[in-house]
Amino acid sequence: MKKQSLKLAMVVVFAALSIACKNDKKNEAQTNEAEVAANSSEEAIKFNALPTESTIEWVGSKPTGSHTGTIAIESGVFSLKNDMIESGSFSIDMNSITVTDLEPGNGKENLEAHLKGNAEGKEDHFFNVKEHPKGSFEITGLKQAEGQTVLEGNLTLKGIKKNIAFPVNISVNENNIVVSSEVFTINRTDWGVNYGSKSIFEDLGDKFINDDIELKISIKANKA
Repeated sequence: MKKQSLKLAMVVVFAALSIACKNDKKNEAQTNEAEVAANSSEEAIKFNALPTESTIEWVGSKPTGSHTGTIAIESGVFSLKNDMIESGSFSIDMNSITVTDLEPGNGKENLEAHLKGNAEGKEDHFFNVKEHPKGSFEITGLKQAEGQTVLEGNLTLKGIKKNIAFPVNISVNENNIVVSSEVFTINRTDWGVNYGSKSIFEDLGDKFINDDIELKISIKANKA
């Protein structure tokens, strides 16, 4: 009886862990090959992004902990018709990568240089901003799925373009719009950001960095 109870308990625990792992992947962005960008009609109204009120928040993690930071939106434009986004794009300033969980003089500058690839001998470890100073996103579509608005678009990093889809909230009024994503993850290796990835390199032990990066995009745009 005790053996049967132990086996049953192990099955329950395993099932719970499996469900938890599936839930952790719930916010993973769908990633596919790049698609044709959406076009706007002549009747569409243009809204220009406000860089000072727009940002991308990120979280990177490894077995020993995680780091948080931001990346700036440099510019962007959205075209709306009947209060619906028809097309749009925005430019990402990769030189603006900032670490927010470390203090200046206590590892902040070193990690920022490492992420940008500005540290000596580490140019291609992460984003290599000298060769790829800009990233971009262009909308390819908008759909409703499971009660959510899902934004589809081509994300370009390090010269690699992939189509991703993630849930967003869109607020529209006469003079401005706000596009705010839910927290979602991308697999950085899809864009050639391979440093410390155990799916790329063997024998890393526990010295690896997780492939998934959490992102949250918030963009405010005013009527042009």
